Amino acid sequence: MALFARGAGGDDAGMTAPQHNAFGQPIGAPVPDWTPPPAPPRTPMIGRHCRIEPLSEAHAADLHAANLRDPDGRNWTYLAYGPFAREDEYRRWLVATCLGDDPRFHAILDAETGRAVGVAAYLRIDPRGGSIEVGHINLSPALQRSRGATEAMFLLMQRAFELGYRRYEWKCDALNAPSRAAAQRLGLSFEGVFRQATVYKRRNRDTAWYAAIDADWPALAAAFATWLAPANFDADGHQRVSLRALTRPLLAREG
Repeated sequence: MALFARGAGGDDAGMTAPQHNAFGQPIGAPVPDWTPPPAPPRTPMIGRHCRIEPLSEAHAADLHAANLRDPDGRNWTYLAYGPFAREDEYRRWLVATCLGDDPRFHAILDAETGRAVGVAAYLRIDPRGGSIEVGHINLSPALQRSRGATEAMFLLMQRAFELGYRRYEWKCDALNAPSRAAAQRLGLSFEGVFRQATVYKRRNRDTAWYAAIDADWPALAAAFATWLAPANFDADGHQRVSLRALTRPLLAREG
């Protein structure tokens, strides 16, 4: 079945050409063998640079200490909660908010130290529709701009597609330029902006949508493998080829 050309084109870039029913009406492509995937398991994801495991109260001390390395609290600007000045305050929020099934929070641990240095969650988990979102991403300064940070995002995406999800979503405040850039660096294509999507911290949020689909995954997995390979980094740890250079040609649309 033909696909529209990829690239930063129009609204239909990357979409499957419609079929037609007996009335001549355009309809979506059949998915005859579709089987809803299971919910993500509560088992670790292990990489070279990080370990991802279900978030628990036991991670609270490490995470709060790591977050204190962001003294002005700018990491919390686009999250609906925080910052938390005291560990007990953070711990209470974590226990009350982060231990359920959806959102399903994970702690990101540094592989060398074993300490929790970041958080990310699966949310809006919809096995019947084959869609899952990643969000609540909060990477402390100890994790930001590191191979572990990218590897963590890869591991979460890999699990979703290997479980059989068809669609992997990323949404953020449309004014959050770093998050929008990160989504596209990771190979998630821009899908538009929902105006006045919600209110948080007593202010409006227009929400930018990004996603990758299962047809994108083989090429994205190869791009991640190339970027994460030890040979892609010189003796000083500088990348030889950027992930953005590898994923940009794979995007259906940029924005």
